Amino acid sequence: MQTYIAILRGINVSGNRTIKMDALRQMFSDMGFTEVKSYIQSGNIIFQSKSGNDTKLEQKITEEILSRFGFDVPVIVLTRDELKIIIEQNPYLSDNTKEYSHLHFTFLAEKPLQPLVDKLNGDEILTDDFKTGERVVYLYCPNGYSKTKLSNSLIENRLKVVATTRNWKTCNELYTLATDESK
Repeated sequence: MQTYIAILRGINVSGNRTIKMDALRQMFSDMGFTEVKSYIQSGNIIFQSKSGNDTKLEQKITEEILSRFGFDVPVIVLTRDELKIIIEQNPYLSDNTKEYSHLHFTFLAEKPLQPLVDKLNGDEILTDDFKTGERVVYLYCPNGYSKTKLSNSLIENRLKVVATTRNWKTCNELYTLATDESK
């Protein structure tokens, strides 16, 4: 069995696209996934599955959410090991001037085309501090994520991939929950 983390974009925000976490956990269980856990109300699910294809899992979960709850929700699925690597490779960890509470990860559903990444990296209008990885954009937002120009929408438009953002604390808690089989 493989441990996965499903990160849903745009549920339970300002009373829109509301899904109760107990209903979401039940949906995952009904789909045959095991060891289903959730973390906070923004759509973070840890689960186990025999399947080894993240893209097929994303499609399957997205289709089931549409069927059960009536709206299309982008879903990004990572293995526990992928999340660990993303956390460990955060380029801001080695900078003692950066506060972890200002770190964010924008997860990408797939690796974007390199010319699009190069164009984003070279955009002088974007004064926010960010670094691109293979399937992630690392953000440092000292004034808060709500004030950055690098929103999910901007990143999706520029890189032409589905994206969703989580903060440092949430990512680390997801990894801890995915690692602790007793919870």
